[in-house]
Amino acid sequence: MTLTLLANIDVDDLARAEAFYVSALGLTVSRRFGADGVELLGASSPVYLLRKAAGSAAGDATMQTRDYRRHWTPVHLDFVVSDLDAALARALAAGATLESEPRTANWGRIAVLADPFGHGFCLLEFLNRGYDEIAISS
Repeated sequence: MTLTLLANIDVDDLARAEAFYVSALGLTVSRRFGADGVELLGASSPVYLLRKAAGSAAGDATMQTRDYRRHWTPVHLDFVVSDLDAALARALAAGATLESEPRTANWGRIAVLADPFGHGFCLLEFLNRGYDEIAISS
Protein backbone atom coordinates (compact mmCIF):
# COMPACT_ATOMS: atom_id res chain seq x y z
CA MET A 1 0.00 0.00 0.00
CA THR A 2 1.26 3.47 -0.88
CA LEU A 3 0.15 6.36 1.31
CA THR A 4 -0.59 9.75 -0.15
CA LEU A 5 1.53 12.48 1.42
CA LEU A 6 0.15 16.01 1.76
CA ALA A 7 2.30 18.86 3.05
CA ASN A 8 0.36 21.33 5.23
CA ILE A 9 1.93 24.65 6.20
CA ASP A 10 0.19 26.84 8.78
CA VAL A 11 0.48 30.58 8.13
CA ASP A 12 -1.12 33.67 9.59
CA ASP A 13 -1.37 35.56 6.27
CA LEU A 14 -2.65 33.40 3.43
CA ALA A 15 -2.13 35.94 0.63
CA ARG A 16 1.46 36.62 1.74
CA ALA A 17 2.20 32.89 2.01
CA GLU A 18 0.73 32.21 -1.43
CA ALA A 19 2.84 34.97 -2.94
CA PHE A 20 5.97 33.61 -1.24
CA TYR A 21 5.58 29.95 -2.26
CA VAL A 22 4.54 30.79 -5.82
CA SER A 23 7.43 33.22 -6.27
CA ALA A 24 10.10 31.35 -4.29
CA LEU A 25 9.44 27.83 -5.57
CA GLY A 26 7.38 28.24 -8.72
CA LEU A 27 4.39 26.39 -7.25
CA THR A 28 0.99 27.15 -8.79
CA VAL A 29 -2.41 27.65 -7.21
CA SER A 30 -4.73 24.75 -7.95
CA ARG A 31 -7.69 25.27 -5.62
CA ARG A 32 -8.85 27.65 -2.94
CA PHE A 33 -10.77 26.68 0.17
CA GLY A 34 -12.57 29.89 1.05
CA ALA A 35 -10.49 32.33 3.05
CA ASP A 36 -8.67 29.61 4.99
CA GLY A 37 -6.72 27.48 2.54
CA VAL A 38 -4.93 27.23 -0.79
CA GLU A 39 -3.72 24.11 -2.60
CA LEU A 40 -0.40 24.54 -4.42
CA LEU A 41 0.87 22.13 -7.06
CA GLY A 42 4.26 21.75 -8.68
CA ALA A 43 6.00 19.62 -6.06
CA SER A 44 5.82 15.82 -5.89
CA SER A 45 3.08 16.20 -3.26
CA PRO A 46 0.46 18.93 -2.99
CA VAL A 47 1.28 21.75 -0.58
CA TYR A 48 -1.59 23.21 1.40
CA LEU A 49 -1.31 26.64 2.97
CA LEU A 50 -3.70 26.83 5.91
CA ARG A 51 -4.60 30.12 7.59
CA LYS A 52 -4.26 29.75 11.35
CA ALA A 53 -4.06 32.79 13.61
CA ALA A 54 -0.91 33.45 15.57
CA GLY A 55 -1.56 32.54 19.19
CA SER A 56 -4.24 29.97 18.33
CA ALA A 57 -4.04 26.55 19.97
CA ALA A 58 -1.78 24.14 18.14
CA GLY A 59 -4.00 21.22 19.20
CA ASP A 60 -6.25 19.86 21.91
CA ALA A 61 -3.55 17.80 23.63
CA THR A 62 -0.91 20.54 23.89
CA MET A 63 -0.59 23.89 25.61
CA GLN A 64 1.48 25.21 22.71
CA THR A 65 0.16 27.99 20.53
CA ARG A 66 1.08 28.94 16.99
CA ASP A 67 4.00 31.32 16.78
CA TYR A 68 5.26 32.55 13.42
CA ARG A 69 8.62 33.80 14.61
CA ARG A 70 11.51 31.55 13.58
CA HIS A 71 11.10 28.21 15.32
CA TRP A 72 12.75 24.84 15.06
CA THR A 73 11.05 21.52 14.48
CA PRO A 74 12.57 18.17 13.60
CA VAL A 75 10.16 17.91 10.66
CA HIS A 76 10.75 20.20 7.70
CA LEU A 77 10.39 20.25 3.94
CA ASP A 78 13.23 19.76 1.44
CA PHE A 79 12.63 20.95 -2.11
CA VAL A 80 14.79 19.29 -4.75
CA VAL A 81 15.87 21.74 -7.45
CA SER A 82 17.94 21.39 -10.60
CA ASP A 83 19.98 24.58 -10.01
CA LEU A 84 20.60 25.47 -6.37
CA ASP A 85 22.07 28.90 -7.08
CA ALA A 86 19.09 30.00 -9.20
CA ALA A 87 16.55 28.53 -6.75
CA LEU A 88 18.31 30.18 -3.81
CA ALA A 89 18.29 33.57 -5.53
CA ARG A 90 14.56 33.18 -6.29
CA ALA A 91 13.75 32.17 -2.69
CA LEU A 92 15.75 35.05 -1.20
CA ALA A 93 14.11 37.55 -3.55
CA ALA A 94 10.70 36.24 -2.44
CA GLY A 95 11.52 36.83 1.24
CA ALA A 96 13.26 33.69 2.51
CA THR A 97 16.08 33.99 5.04
CA LEU A 98 19.31 32.10 4.39
CA GLU A 99 20.36 30.34 7.60
CA SER A 100 23.36 28.37 6.35
CA GLU A 101 25.49 29.11 3.34
CA PRO A 102 25.15 26.44 0.66
CA ARG A 103 27.43 23.50 1.22
CA THR A 104 28.42 20.58 -0.96
CA ALA A 105 28.47 16.93 0.03
CA ASN A 106 29.20 13.90 -2.12
CA TRP A 107 25.44 13.43 -2.70
CA GLY A 108 24.75 17.07 -3.67
CA ARG A 109 24.37 20.65 -2.50
CA ILE A 110 22.11 22.03 0.24
CA ALA A 111 21.01 25.46 1.43
CA VAL A 112 19.11 25.88 4.72
CA LEU A 113 16.48 28.62 4.80
CA ALA A 114 13.40 29.86 6.64
CA ASP A 115 10.20 31.12 5.06
CA PRO A 116 8.62 34.43 6.20
CA PHE A 117 6.47 32.47 8.70
CA GLY A 118 9.37 30.96 10.64
CA HIS A 119 9.26 27.51 9.02
CA GLY A 120 12.61 26.01 8.09
CA PHE A 121 13.10 24.39 4.71
CA CYS A 122 16.00 23.28 2.55
CA LEU A 123 16.82 23.49 -1.12
CA LEU A 124 18.67 20.43 -2.43
CA GLU A 125 20.47 19.93 -5.71
CA PHE A 126 21.43 16.30 -6.20
CA LEU A 127 24.80 15.60 -7.83
CA ASN A 128 26.07 12.38 -9.35
CA ARG A 129 23.78 9.62 -8.03
CA GLY A 130 22.20 11.75 -5.30
CA TYR A 131 21.55 9.88 -2.05
CA ASP A 132 22.70 6.67 -3.75
CA GLU A 133 26.21 8.07 -3.23
CA ILE A 134 25.85 7.46 0.52
CA ALA A 135 23.31 4.61 0.64
CA ILE A 136 24.38 1.43 2.42
CA SER A 137 22.99 -1.87 1.18
CA SER A 138 20.74 -3.55 3.72
